[in-house]
Amino acid sequence: MSPIPRFHPHRGPAVLSSGFRPFFFSGALFAALAVLIWLPFYEGELSLQTAFAPRDWHAHEMLYGYLPAVITGFLFTAIPNWTGRLPLQGGPLLTLVVLWCAGRVATAFSADLGWLPAMLVDIAFLAAVVVVIAREIIAGRKWNNLPVVLLTTLLLTGNAGFHLEAHMQGRADLSIRIGAAVVIMLISLIGGRIIPSFTRNWLVRENPGRLPTPFNRFDTATVATSVIALALWVALPNAVIAGLALTLAGFLQAVRLGRWAGYRTFRDRLVLVLHIGYLFVPAGFLLTAAACFGWLAPSAGLHAWMAGAAGVMTLAVMTRASLGHTGQRLAASISTQAIYSAAAVAALARIWAALDTDWSFVLLHVAAFAWVLAFLGFAISFGPLLFGYQRRSPPISKPSSAVAE
Repeated sequence: MSPIPRFHPHRGPAVLSSGFRPFFFSGALFAALAVLIWLPFYEGELSLQTAFAPRDWHAHEMLYGYLPAVITGFLFTAIPNWTGRLPLQGGPLLTLVVLWCAGRVATAFSADLGWLPAMLVDIAFLAAVVVVIAREIIAGRKWNNLPVVLLTTLLLTGNAGFHLEAHMQGRADLSIRIGAAVVIMLISLIGGRIIPSFTRNWLVRENPGRLPTPFNRFDTATVATSVIALALWVALPNAVIAGLALTLAGFLQAVRLGRWAGYRTFRDRLVLVLHIGYLFVPAGFLLTAAACFGWLAPSAGLHAWMAGAAGVMTLAVMTRASLGHTGQRLAASISTQAIYSAAAVAALARIWAALDTDWSFVLLHVAAFAWVLAFLGFAISFGPLLFGYQRRSPPISKPSSAVAE
């Protein structure tokens, strides 16, 4: 059983009462706006005063902009559940939000600001996040959660490396792979914790029968194989050995997902979408393996991971946590299901665009439109809830279970 977090009175704006509120809203809104900006920027119809090439600005702001905001919102809400310690609120939380916003502005205007000042401003947010989560986990003596600190530190390192690599070489291929690998490992670790847990809880209550297989040596072997495969891919993206390792990891991840009985959760879209999002993890491994063998473009696997696994999973977690931690009923409304559908369409269209160059122009626009619809839809639908303007409804489960068991 998870420790029950303690709270102290918060007299300021509701949006600063818990980490998920400002970071989920800001991350989702920025994810939509960044893609709205990127397409005309990429096509030469819009200019930004950034030191990054259009592709690299897009990759950076997805990997090191929107995703760290959502990850931070999740961790700042989950860690009090894990440790029983007080959550970050008020002024300290606002400071981190301002740091994150400053990073987005500094990156957009890095050509004027200079690459080094822009880098220092941009990495300040993740550096502060690493310090906060390390302090909380160590103070709470939750040593089993230290890998989260390590992965977040690697994400910080990748962000700094991105600025350096782009400045020195003109493009940031290595740092893109580092960021993608860290995000997939976070999804593998955290998803492997929450997906079977939420699935089991719902099945026991609503659909008795086969339950998810508990974490065992197979999961350990799958995670270890995935780490090795991703490390090889980061270092040797075109090597056959990396392709073989990615193939093995992809099959193991697919089997792992199958062991969680997701096919039995169709009636609960909040649970089902977690399984759908995780499906893009093994798909990304297999598509990236095919790229290592020279069979298709590397962007197919990369977008299976980023638009698919990261995009769908972040929306799945944000919607569930926002409902559960504001006392709402844990059920996916029609608008929430539309958000999920749009995210899935965006991922599939973006993967298809990488596989079929004849249709890539149309598919890129379909993917961008669906992505904006999904994330802007979240910001509009859940914004009043996150800012505390929507009344509470009777919850159907304890709020503390909405993020981490």
